[in-house]
Amino acid sequence: MIRTRDAKRNDSMRTTYEIGEILSSAAFSSAANDLRENHDRFVEDIVRIAEIPAPPFEEDERAAAYEGMFREHGLEEVGRDAIGNVTGIRRGRANGRAVVLAAHLDTVFPKGTDCTVRREGTKLFAPGIGDDSRGLAALLAFVRALDAGGVETEADLLFVGDVGEEGKGDLRGVRHLFTEGQYRDRIDAFFTIDGLQVEEVTTIAVGSHRYRVAFRGPGGHSFSAFGIVNPAHALGDVLAGMAKLEVPDKPRTTYCASVFGGGTSINAIPEEVWVEIDLRSESQEELDRLDGALHALVEAAVTTENARRKTEVGAITADLQRIGQRPAGKTDHQSPIVQATFAALAAFGFEARERAGSTDANIPISLGIPAICLGSGGTGGRAHSLEEWIDVEPELSARGLSAGLAAILGTAGLRSDQS
Repeated sequence: MIRTRDAKRNDSMRTTYEIGEILSSAAFSSAANDLRENHDRFVEDIVRIAEIPAPPFEEDERAAAYEGMFREHGLEEVGRDAIGNVTGIRRGRANGRAVVLAAHLDTVFPKGTDCTVRREGTKLFAPGIGDDSRGLAALLAFVRALDAGGVETEADLLFVGDVGEEGKGDLRGVRHLFTEGQYRDRIDAFFTIDGLQVEEVTTIAVGSHRYRVAFRGPGGHSFSAFGIVNPAHALGDVLAGMAKLEVPDKPRTTYCASVFGGGTSINAIPEEVWVEIDLRSESQEELDRLDGALHALVEAAVTTENARRKTEVGAITADLQRIGQRPAGKTDHQSPIVQATFAALAAFGFEARERAGSTDANIPISLGIPAICLGSGGTGGRAHSLEEWIDVEPELSARGLSAGLAAILGTAGLRSDQS
């Protein structure tokens, strides 16, 4: 059924009204009180999780510990799927539909990184402490608060600690959840709890295409073989061409040649050179256009170098290997998940604002499933550095968690006789 603008507006008004009912319910009041009174437990969980290493593609140790935490919290169907995601269900009114609450297990830090948490007052310092140890701990706090308040939801709540959100993980955990996972046909909405400031609601999925582009040729001595084709010159043509590409400011679209390699000696024409390239856009259409421009540059560079130099001992070839792909898209501001979140944040004194980002929410958004990324509350800084930190000052932290829980209940539904 095609919905009219008025119907959407009515949905928005109804969602806001439901948030008011949720906030005034005894069940939610008890849940929010638990978030405040047991904030120290939340902080303990952050520390415990952060000190378990989870390097890229090596999340098993943290996943095993998190699976145990899900079991301790009484979730049902707890386990790990084929890709390594940890999942557990808190059942609603047995309608089989689910709202996902996810946070990612992996960090950007390699094996051997010291993950010991240092505390200075209300500040905690450690690699990955905010991205996303705090989000993982928030999911546990939500389970405890829901149980403390005796909250019964309409939809099932599917809790997920997912793998592969960072870097070359390429969202493999959530991609599997929605394309091959056992719950893929039951999910109606998706929250990923990632980042800190709860006011920043990611509704725009920044898509990306990432490539490793390798140019190859016969190679030879820099002096005696001078005049034969040189793959470095072809690479240079691509870089020069990229520098001249024009992209829109809105929707924001970017490109970057970022990592380089190749060659064997200063006095040898290289047999291979390569570059890794990142293309991004808030618009899938613009991303695809930029992708086509890159392919055209590579093709032209090969043709040009083979035409201007000798190819008797071999010609230039190019290989474009896609090493990452995140789809772009947007969750409509009028959708219930966004309206419930904005209403919940406003009720707790936060001025919500929509933002663009590249998160686990990219996958469901691209599939037409309402999804957002929501911060876990509090403040912090230096993400993706060894000096990453968060502030766990209780008042702001508990208020942010309470707002997040209200947004979740505004989406999953609070059983009518509890409101």
